Amino acid sequence: MDMRKLVGRNFARLRQKKGLTQEAVAERSGISQQYLSGLERGQRNPTVITLYELARALGVSPVDLLRSDGNTD
Repeated sequence: MDMRKLVGRNFARLRQKKGLTQEAVAERSGISQQYLSGLERGQRNPTVITLYELARALGVSPVDLLRSDGNTD
């Protein structure tokens, strides 16, 4: 399982579920929209601090960004 892709999928799903744009999450988290775009595409390898800041911006637990979604790629 590629953890970058998993985190990217989870981030995108949770962001959309909350009705937030990448720009809105960027404003809330202080992380650039360009970084968030790469994250959603599975091209970024976020640090623990980044996961924490993103989870705070989304109002979820950092574990929610790491939770398996059943997709094996």
